[in-house]
Amino acid sequence: MRPDRLLLTTPQSLALSGATLLLLLVATTALGPLITGSGWWWASAIVAVAVIGGGAGMRAIRTPPSVVPPLEVAALILALTLLFGGTTSIALIIPTPDTFDAFGALAEGARRTIEQQSVPAIPVPALVFAICVGVGVVAVLLDLIVQTVRLPALAAVPILVPVLVPGLFVEAGAEVGALVLTAAAYLLLLRVDVRVRRSAELLQEDERDDAPMVIAPKRAPIVSTMGASLGLAAIGLLAASVITAATPSISTSFLLGSGGPGTLFARGVSPYLELGRDLRRPDPVPAFTYVSPDGIRPYFTLLTVQRLEGEVWTAGERAVDGDHTLDTLPRPDGLADDVLAPQRTISVDTQQVRTAWLPLPYPTAEVEGVRGSWFWDTGSLNVRSVDSTTLEQRYQLTHLDVQPSVGQLRAAGAPDPSAVAESTLELPDDLPPIIAQTAQEVAGTAPTPYDAAVAIQAYLRGSFEYSEDAPVAGGYDGGGFDVIAAFLEAGEGYCIHFASTMAVLAREIGIPSRISVGYTAGTATDARENGEVVVAVDSHDLHAWPELYFEGVGWVPFEPTPGRGTVPGYSRLGAGEDTEGVVPTAPSTGPGSTGRPDGDPDSALGDDAAALAARVDFLRGAGVVVLAIGLVLLPAAIRWGLRVGRRRRIRTGPQPADAAWREFAATAVDLGLPVDDRRTARVLTAELMRRPAFAVHGDPPGAAAGAALRLRDAVERERYGPATPVDAPARTDLARDLAVASAALRADAPASRRAEAVLLPRSLRAAGRDVVGRAVPRGA
Repeated sequence: MRPDRLLLTTPQSLALSGATLLLLLVATTALGPLITGSGWWWASAIVAVAVIGGGAGMRAIRTPPSVVPPLEVAALILALTLLFGGTTSIALIIPTPDTFDAFGALAEGARRTIEQQSVPAIPVPALVFAICVGVGVVAVLLDLIVQTVRLPALAAVPILVPVLVPGLFVEAGAEVGALVLTAAAYLLLLRVDVRVRRSAELLQEDERDDAPMVIAPKRAPIVSTMGASLGLAAIGLLAASVITAATPSISTSFLLGSGGPGTLFARGVSPYLELGRDLRRPDPVPAFTYVSPDGIRPYFTLLTVQRLEGEVWTAGERAVDGDHTLDTLPRPDGLADDVLAPQRTISVDTQQVRTAWLPLPYPTAEVEGVRGSWFWDTGSLNVRSVDSTTLEQRYQLTHLDVQPSVGQLRAAGAPDPSAVAESTLELPDDLPPIIAQTAQEVAGTAPTPYDAAVAIQAYLRGSFEYSEDAPVAGGYDGGGFDVIAAFLEAGEGYCIHFASTMAVLAREIGIPSRISVGYTAGTATDARENGEVVVAVDSHDLHAWPELYFEGVGWVPFEPTPGRGTVPGYSRLGAGEDTEGVVPTAPSTGPGSTGRPDGDPDSALGDDAAALAARVDFLRGAGVVVLAIGLVLLPAAIRWGLRVGRRRRIRTGPQPADAAWREFAATAVDLGLPVDDRRTARVLTAELMRRPAFAVHGDPPGAAAGAALRLRDAVERERYGPATPVDAPARTDLARDLAVASAALRADAPASRRAEAVLLPRSLRAAGRDVVGRAVPRGA
C-alpha cells in the first residue's frame, strides 16, 4: 500500500481535511444514545478540530508528511491539557508531569464509570476524557489514511468505531439519522477525493516534458464517479446497519453497571447466588466501620430490588439521573409529617469493600465528604457512583430514624399509585401454587395489610430454620419463584430466601414490597473515636431483608430471617399502639466531621455535583465560543492558506508566474474591483492600472505600475511561450513585484473594504471552483 504520489495544492488538501473533519464530527453523534447532554460532543469536537486542523496547518507550511502524524498526537495532548489539565498545566495548554498524573486519574475514573454506569450515561469528566482520547486517536488515523496513505475509502474502518459502539450497549444500536448522516459525510469525502485527485492529475499532466502547449480541460465522467461514490456509501451504510442490528446488546450486563448478576462487589459478592457463598466464607472480610454519636445501629442498604422476575433478581436497569446529586436528596416516598423521624448523624469509614453502591441507612437525608460523583435513585434512594467506588471512603450521613406507631401502620390506606411503582406489586401468572396457598393460609384472614405483614414475618421466623448449606444441597440456592416454592417445601434457607419469600407473599395479598441488600448493624469494637464506640461491619454481616409500603409511613423494613439482625418493635406480634421502633430515641448530637484524604487522586474527577456541572457548562460554553470564532475566521483562514500556497509556488513550485498572477487577481477581487476572469492578463492589467494608486505607489513613486506590467509579461511568457526553467532570482523578482502591485491595490481601497477583504474575501468563490476540479488550461 504505497502513499499516493500526486501532489496536492493547499486548497485541495484543505478540502480533504474539511471533509474528514465533517465525517468524524457527524459519526461521533452516533454515541448520542449512550451519553446524556451535548457537552461531551463539544469537547470531542474541540479535540477533532485540534488534531485534523493542526494536520492541515502543518501541511500548509510543507511539513514533511512523516512528521505530521506525531505532531498531530502532540496537538491531541495539548487539546486534552486545555480541556482537562486545569491548574496542573502551564498557560492552560502546556502539560506538566502533574498533568499526566491527572490524566492517569481520569483514565482510571473512566474505567470505573464504564463499569458502573448504565445508559444513557452521565458525562462526568472522566468519561468525557475517555471519549476525547478516543476521538483524537480516530482523528489521527483518519488523517493518516486520507492525507498520507491517500486511500479515503479506508476511512470507513476507523469511522465504524463510534457507529458500532452503541450496538454493544443499547438494543436499538445507533440512531438511523446518525447512520444516514455518517454515510452522507462519507460520500462527500469520497466525492471530494475524486475531484481533488482528478484535478491533481491534470496539473501534473501539464508538467510532463512531452506535454503539448495547450491542453483542453479534462474532467472525469460525473456519472461514473458519482455512481461509484454512491455505491460505496450505500454499501457502507448497509453494512453498518446490519452489523449494528446484529450485534447483541449488553446493556443488561455489568459492563455499564446496570445490575446484572456479575461482580456486585470487588470481593466477589453478588446480590443472590454469591451472597450465600460469601456468607459461607470461614474468614470474614472487613467492609466498613462507623460511629454513631446517638448510639443507633441501623441496617445499611446498598441496593434495592423491586422487579421480581425470572430466576435471578437484580437491581433495576434505570439509568442514573444526572440531576439526582447528593445535595438534592428528597424526603422518602409516603412519609407523612406526623410520623416520628428524628435525624441521626453517622460517620462511616469504608475499608476493603469496593462497590458502586454507597452503604447508607434508609432513608438518608444528607451525605457529605464522599469522593467522586454519586447520584440517588428515585424511590429506593440508593446512592451509586458513576466514576468511583466505596474503597477507602470516609463520609458523614444524616439518617431519618423513622419510628411509626402500630396505629399509624394499621390505619394505612391503599397505596398512592404516584408514590409506588407498579413493579412493586407485579407477580407472574404462572406462580407456583404453593405461594398463593401459603399466603392465604398465613395472612388470608388478617384485618389489615399491617396485620398480614406481621403474620407473615412471624410465620417465617417461627416455622423455618436458618441454613446457609441446605439450599446448596437442595439445589435451590439463589432467587426466583421456583426457589421460593422449594424453600417453602424444605423449610430451610438463609436471608435471601426469607426476604424474597416475605416480599412475594406480601404482594400476593396486595402489599407493595421490595428487597434490600446490604449489611446488618455490625459488631461494637473496643476502639473509640472522639469518645464514641466504633462499630465494625464485615462480609458476615451481608444481609437481605424485605421492605413493605404503607401509605402515610412509606417503606418499612421487616426481619423474617431467624437468628439474624433485629426485629423492629412495630412488627412484633402483639405490639401495642405506642410501641416505638427498633431504634432507640436518644437525643441527637451535633454532626461530626469527616474529611477527604490529602492528595486524593480522585480529586481530578470532580468533587461534587456543582463542580461537575460547572465543568460541563464550561465545556459547552467553550465549545460554542470556539465554534463561533472558528466560523467567523474560517473564510480568512482559507484565504490565508490559498495565499501561502501560491507564494510557495512562486518560490519553489511549478508555474510561478501563474501563481503570482492568480494571487494578484484574487487580491483585486477581494477588494471589490471589477475583475472578469474571462479576460486576458493584458486587458485585466490595463484596467487595474487605471487606479490612481499605481501612479504614485512604490519606491520610487510609480514603481507599482512597473511591477504590474512585469507580472503580466511573466504570466504571458509562461502560458504562451516555450517551457523554460525559472531560476531563483527570477522567482524572487516575481514575489517582490507581487507584493508591490498588491500593496498598490490595497492602498487605493478604503479601510472598510480592506477589512472586508480580510474577513470575507470574495475570491473564495473562484477558489471553490478550483478545489472541486476546475482545470485552467495553459493558454487561457
